[in-house]
Amino acid sequence: MTSRELFLPVAAQPSVESLVDMAKTGEELGYERAWLPETWGRDAVTVLTSIARETDDIGIGTSIAPVYSRSPALLGQTAATLQEVSDGRFRLGLGPSGPIVVENWHGVDYGNPLKRTRETVDIVTQVLSGETVEYDGENFDLSGFRLRCAAPDPAPAVDVAGMGPKAVELAGRFADGWHALMFTRDGVQQRHSDLERGAEMAEKDEVPRTTMSLTCAALEDRERARDIVRQHTAFYLGSMGTFYRDSLARQGHEETAHAVYEAWQDGNHGEAVAEIGDDLLDSLAVAGTPEEAREQLNAWERIDAVDAVSVSFPREATLEEIEATTEALAP
Repeated sequence: MTSRELFLPVAAQPSVESLVDMAKTGEELGYERAWLPETWGRDAVTVLTSIARETDDIGIGTSIAPVYSRSPALLGQTAATLQEVSDGRFRLGLGPSGPIVVENWHGVDYGNPLKRTRETVDIVTQVLSGETVEYDGENFDLSGFRLRCAAPDPAPAVDVAGMGPKAVELAGRFADGWHALMFTRDGVQQRHSDLERGAEMAEKDEVPRTTMSLTCAALEDRERARDIVRQHTAFYLGSMGTFYRDSLARQGHEETAHAVYEAWQDGNHGEAVAEIGDDLLDSLAVAGTPEEAREQLNAWERIDAVDAVSVSFPREATLEEIEATTEALAP
């Protein structure tokens, strides 16, 4: 059965307490996990610790913690600690993010994101085992690190985000799960073959789980719901580097992906938003009345390649609209 989960908002973060309240509401409504991204708002570790302390059953996780903003050893320590404070409810989601975030915000050379992600997963796994870490890689050379506290039992799962074939294959080989974003229903099924190939290369008994993050707006005002999801999609295609644009192009929407990007870069944001037609919007996201949105979300959950759907929110959504969507799409 597909897990229905909650992706706490990037934009609507008026306070730590508001994020805690969203997670508590998610728990009451039956969502299985609350994910928190770490971008330019509040740090994920403090917020997730607060959530863990004020909830009992809902899982928590990072989606996504960038592998450039913390060392692998610190990420391992953090995962071990969050697993402890949540009584075993934590899942670590990692990803390289992009050069706009890594270089402009953190001042770190982006380098080879696949190699850094792979080495980070390797080291985090060693840290979580409780054994002394000995690692000789291209990015990291570690010797002698070991947790001074007891290793978490069980160790938290480690997931990896990815869009391109090699990134998804990496998740299949080295991680416990894959976080997918900005995929159509056909696109996520096509990319799942790369996950399967990675699992086969690692001789795994099972293919790592796929968590699909979906931008959702379920509102009585249908046009408002579709407008804010369309705007959110155009923002990511037009302003957040090349990865989202390239991913959409690989899925057969190259002309639209480039048109949105070019219009956005020229400052024609309205034109960029208008380039995203209804058919494409409906294949990428969940947007409409509560009844329509529930039907759309159910269609995603019927996809064999998807193990969990994560209800995410457009950046223009108000707290009231987030609450309405969370309630409308509750399990």
